[in-house]
Amino acid sequence: MAGDAAGAATDHALEALVAQVREARARKASLQIVGGNTKHFLGGIPQGEPLDVGPLTGISSHEPSELVVTVRAGTPLAELEALLAQQGQCLPFEPPRFATDAGTGGTVGGMVAAGLAGPARAAAGGVRDYVLGATLLDGRGELLSFGGQVMKNVAGYDVSRLLAGAMGVLGVICEVSLKVLPRPPATLTLRLELDEAQALRRLNEWGGRPLPLNASAWWEGTLVVRLAGAAAAVQSARAAIGGEVIDAAMADPFWDGLRDQRDEFFVGALKAVAAGAGLWRLSVPSTAPPLKLSGEQLIEWGGAQRWLCTTAPAQTLRDAAAAVGGHATLFRAHRREDGGRPAPLAPPLARIHRELKRAFDPDGLFNRGRLYPEW
Repeated sequence: MAGDAAGAATDHALEALVAQVREARARKASLQIVGGNTKHFLGGIPQGEPLDVGPLTGISSHEPSELVVTVRAGTPLAELEALLAQQGQCLPFEPPRFATDAGTGGTVGGMVAAGLAGPARAAAGGVRDYVLGATLLDGRGELLSFGGQVMKNVAGYDVSRLLAGAMGVLGVICEVSLKVLPRPPATLTLRLELDEAQALRRLNEWGGRPLPLNASAWWEGTLVVRLAGAAAAVQSARAAIGGEVIDAAMADPFWDGLRDQRDEFFVGALKAVAAGAGLWRLSVPSTAPPLKLSGEQLIEWGGAQRWLCTTAPAQTLRDAAAAVGGHATLFRAHRREDGGRPAPLAPPLARIHRELKRAFDPDGLFNRGRLYPEW
């Protein structure tokens, strides 16, 4: 009976969302999609009337033996991870939870829409790599289903994965099916004292070897690496890499803090942003050399993600990233209107993006200006 009541409540919530979208379209109004509201700082300033997906909660299905879970978009990420932990499973890409002051965290829909991943991204893949299917409410007020619940169920355009990182501009994610993985049987964290150039060189050397390197972080002359996998492989890699072993009681909070951006570097960066600096996210090839930019830096993903808190001009950052084959995004800014949008697209890609937006949201109802100013 309880399950029936929960299902009825979800159906009612979905009907209410459909009705709100259709009514807003008739009035030519705009809507901002709201879930846990933990990533409000990302992208342009939200515009339009709130469209709350919070009532769309619950785990639709979980098949532990198949490593697949289907979840409604308003489900708290913490609730999903707690369920998976009971089965010894996890979301291997470690999405940031960005807990609010009230203690609530992000939602599954927001996780997919933002497309952000944590320390294990370089080893495990990103959000889009684990999206198997999705139900989307488009700008016409129609419910569309894409993909399925198995990895091989992909034919034509894999639309469900397009939703990862789209910031809700294509429509309202109502439900998503995700591939999950077992937790690794063994993990170990090592610390080495290296300068930036040495750390990048070592990371690239290790990346070319069959080592169970799961995550890395370099900051202020210290490189921290996490090994994860079979116990024998982890111990063998420990001998190959060297360094000091960090006890799990210290290592686990460190990686959690890095994942949720509440460790020492990010706390300091937020204070600097409040004083006028910018927190930049540079995505570059892992083989890129030190960029020699002013400011405080933290390097993740084997060298491929470089956080920089600086007052340097935006064009300096974008030019430096582009020179090594990457791009730079102002992740957090003192002035809200300056931050959070991705780097400008090349004209061919921009045209594809515009056509996708027109196909799913022809009237521009959803999240106007959140991803690109002209949308």
